[in-house]
Amino acid sequence: TFVRTIDDALTAQAYITTDLDDNQITAFHPGAMDYSHENSVPADAGVTIGMVSPDGRQGMIDHADQFADAGIPFIFDPGQGLPMFEGAELKRFIDQATWVAVNDYEGQMLQERTGWSAKEISQHVEALIVTRGGEGSVIFANGEEIVISPVEPAEILDPTGCGDAYRAGLMFGISRQMSWEDTGRLASLIGSIKIAHRGTQNHALSPETVGAAFEAAYGYAINL
Repeated sequence: TFVRTIDDALTAQAYITTDLDDNQITAFHPGAMDYSHENSVPADAGVTIGMVSPDGRQGMIDHADQFADAGIPFIFDPGQGLPMFEGAELKRFIDQATWVAVNDYEGQMLQERTGWSAKEISQHVEALIVTRGGEGSVIFANGEEIVISPVEPAEILDPTGCGDAYRAGLMFGISRQMSWEDTGRLASLIGSIKIAHRGTQNHALSPETVGAAFEAAYGYAINL
């Protein structure tokens, strides 16, 4: 197992208050997350893809180094951890990563801190993925801007966790070597499924239901 128990620290905790307009206030205690650097990325365990997401500062740095040293492709997904890093550090993350994923606010901050435009960032990786909430997402890849339209959800109950749901679709599509159009659309669809459920992980997915929903949303089928 890659799970480590820190006996004298609490599990990381986030308390998110959401109003009727989906504005959010988050209270966060990192707890055991601050010890993430004590876990190492295994170079010999068959890991084929990774993600560096918000974590302890040193853990994010170390894990990016370890993925790069092991030749394991990974997504740099700085999220709420982005403000911890200066421009030079963020440039190093980008150069180590295979893909970068941010929301529109994080993407703007990433550009400001690095001095690189979205197009310039995309030239350092295989793709830059920028999510835009209800406006869909944009994937900068191969010199193109691929616009991914949002999927109309059955209902809007809870936006918490939609970004993570999108990233699940992103990693699935990448691992299956899907086109960027199909990958982005699948990610958008899974985000729309999540938002119709309260809680971050209370939605259920299966190849059959996701496949049917994808065909209904986009008018063609994909192999899941």
